[in-house]
Amino acid sequence: MGADGLRARLAAGERVLMPGVWDALSAKLARDAGCTTIFLSGFAVSGTLLGLPDVGHLTQTDMAEVARRVCVAVPDVEVVVDADTGYGNALNTIRTVELWQQAGAAGIFLEDQVWPKRCGHMEGKQVVEREDWLAKLRAACDRNDRLHVTARTDARAALGLDEAIERAKMARDLGADAVFVEAPQSVDELAAIAAALPDVTLVANMVEAGRTPLLTVAELAELGFFLVVSPLSLLFSAVQAIQVALQQLIGEGSLRSHLDRLVGFDEFTDIVGLPEHRAEEIRYR
Repeated sequence: MGADGLRARLAAGERVLMPGVWDALSAKLARDAGCTTIFLSGFAVSGTLLGLPDVGHLTQTDMAEVARRVCVAVPDVEVVVDADTGYGNALNTIRTVELWQQAGAAGIFLEDQVWPKRCGHMEGKQVVEREDWLAKLRAACDRNDRLHVTARTDARAALGLDEAIERAKMARDLGADAVFVEAPQSVDELAAIAAALPDVTLVANMVEAGRTPLLTVAELAELGFFLVVSPLSLLFSAVQAIQVALQQLIGEGSLRSHLDRLVGFDEFTDIVGLPEHRAEEIRYR
């Protein structure tokens, strides 16, 4: 497990799907569904922890604390943690890497947006100069013995596809484990990215109703993308389920006619580990 395990799996040609999570419970659900790698999404954490959009409100320490809780909850899962822009310059990035390592993360995503950043599929993104981003990446890669480093560029929206590909090549040459050109707008653009970067792990970001065509893991692998993040699928599904339950609860005064839409009490307590806690309680009684 960890960074070396993720590197080995990708080097062997394995397709790795990372669903996005936002807390210990969503991480446990992903693990129980069979996921061995998950992504702690800044968008999802900002929305659930703060109730705010992904436009730079989430701090380094906010994310580090959530990462610690998630990694403790699922120690048998590789947790890749979003780090936005590193929360400052190269020195701040070093601190971010240290916090992510202390939390138990297997990997980090580091992007080139101007702070405060925006979700990669929002309008109005800006990117820093190449040298500023590369300095932060160099700082991360110099300390990446325990973290799988993904270099993310948002230059496609701000400066065009050619600049995004050039930045991705620079990140590859610097030693990043994977490169991630955010928000390509067609299958042809995905193919162009893969053709220009055949010798590094490529990341694809599948956001429902986002700017990039929604493809399957198999379809993306055919194009050359083997590390696939689906950061918002679970969050959007959960929000809709809660909205429906609230409408029914408020409208009918009870969910007794909709119990088939709920997990059972015992099922939930199994998910959060009550049987193991009871066994420990008996052991030390």
